Amino acid sequence: MNKAGKIISVEPQFAIPGGEVLINCEGFMADHSQGFSVLIDGLECRIIGASSNRVLVNVPDAISSENTQIVLESGGEQSAPLALVVGREIANNMHIVANPAVDPKTNAIILTRSGGRGQQLPVTLFRLESDGYLDEIKDAILNPTGIAFDKDGRMFVTNRAAGEVYEVGEDGTATVYATGLGVATGIAFDDKNRLYVGDRTGTIHRVTDFGNVETFTVTEPSVAAYHLAFGLDGRLFMTGPALASYDSIKAIDAEGFDEPFARGFGRPQGLAFDNAGYLYAAACYKGRHGIVRIAPDGLSSRQFVAGKNIVGLCFTRNGEMIVATRDTVYSISCDVQGTLLN
Repeated sequence: MNKAGKIISVEPQFAIPGGEVLINCEGFMADHSQGFSVLIDGLECRIIGASSNRVLVNVPDAISSENTQIVLESGGEQSAPLALVVGREIANNMHIVANPAVDPKTNAIILTRSGGRGQQLPVTLFRLESDGYLDEIKDAILNPTGIAFDKDGRMFVTNRAAGEVYEVGEDGTATVYATGLGVATGIAFDDKNRLYVGDRTGTIHRVTDFGNVETFTVTEPSVAAYHLAFGLDGRLFMTGPALASYDSIKAIDAEGFDEPFARGFGRPQGLAFDNAGYLYAAACYKGRHGIVRIAPDGLSSRQFVAGKNIVGLCFTRNGEMIVATRDTVYSISCDVQGTLLN
């Protein structure tokens, strides 16, 4: 009998470097006297815990291939490999505190270098082109946080320090669109092309034509950013991480009334929907960090991507998930199509 046993499954199927993946197996001999290990892309993993039927490991940092394999090794023998998809790094040295966004006109990915509150950096917005070129956007916005595109393809960015929303033109010129928005963080457009902005001190604002600001709803303050996304049913979904380790994701109807949509998340942050109505949230779930996939009825959830310090995500039109940690951005080929409402 092979001392390395047999791999039955890996949970989740997708990860970024540093994420924890669970290997379900049978017959694995975790015998220290004979030696055992787990390899991903030929690199040895740090083993967090091991038994004959379950092994928990960290994905190594230096993975060279996105579509790779995981292998058990014990007593000089190896198991048959099983596929694992590890995110490909596409940008670093960022400072991201909410979702990145995809430009609907060019498919470029918009990223931020936000800085500490009130810290003005010389360049704060970047455009990552499809060929991998990272271009600086001309006008620096103080503490850019949320990014969203309206139905006409115009880009809007929140400034959390000054409580403002800027419209950013195709030439990179930023002009103030709305003010008086508190600590403006999350941002999203509804199907009527109206703009919603989350003030993390406890208000969701709605911005109508000509930058007019009205209170849409009042909710509990957040210790970080509000994160917003519209679902296929027209409701506004929101996370606002609190000090508790058991937060909910809220759904807010057209009248501004909210209710818990799904519960049990630690510090839920960035949100995005796919075109089948599943919600993806950056959060800790059942003690494991990454991105959680939540059913359209909110009644079931599972970890979809393993990874630490994830703050936001979005989908490209090529079925890729763009995953942003605080300082690094990854692309994961997961064959999921996002909606145009996020």
